Amino acid sequence: DRDVTGVQTCALPICFLSRAFDQVRMAAISRSTINLCGSHCGVSIGEDGPSQMALEDLAMFRAVEGSVVLYPSDAISAERLTEHAARTDAICYLRTSRPKTPIIYTNDDKFPVPGFKVLRKSDQDRATVIGAGVTLHEALKAADQLKSEGIAVRVIDLYCVKPLDGKALAAETKATRGALVTVEDHFSEGGIGEAVLGALMEAGAAPTRLKRLDIHGIPHSGKPDELLDAFGISARHIVDAVKAVNS
Repeated sequence: DRDVTGVQTCALPICFLSRAFDQVRMAAISRSTINLCGSHCGVSIGEDGPSQMALEDLAMFRAVEGSVVLYPSDAISAERLTEHAARTDAICYLRTSRPKTPIIYTNDDKFPVPGFKVLRKSDQDRATVIGAGVTLHEALKAADQLKSEGIAVRVIDLYCVKPLDGKALAAETKATRGALVTVEDHFSEGGIGEAVLGALMEAGAAPTRLKRLDIHGIPHSGKPDELLDAFGISARHIVDAVKAVNS
């Protein structure tokens, strides 16, 4: 389809976009402007099973030269990032989640690109936890549990996966003495963990203590919450990872 501006726009379950990668690649070579929105990402889609779970899409779109990759976590951020995509002169990919998620932002919140949001922060933070989409909500749950145990953590919403502001991320991780946990509903290859590590390395701020939580192996059908826990990206696993980087 084309919107009123003439920009090509497409929205569908992410798993079906993999067969269109050649067209996306050629569009980038042709310097075309295309907005792509993919839903049903990761194990959090639940009962539909592994054939419908997009776990490679971030790697696919990050590899496209000049692309912008956005990953909202609630309805407000999805609307704001869609507005940004409409104004972007590039290949722009918006990754949306299937489960209902709580609203965490207000209509006044801004989402600059590149950029991220720091949702939990204190001078006593003992680790930085970076998530996006459904894993951001798991990170917030973990932060609440850790707080009840006397452990403060910094929680970052990486709503913009590409491009990344490595220097700004480095400032946050340095404040927690290099203790870092990344968590994502995606395979480890080419996802948020690798993107963050690459940006920090370029900024000269490699983490000193690191845990990467992501999907390993071929998932199976199940309820979303059960799958998040079974594949190691639920709040419980984030709590354990924070404790591990502080041991």
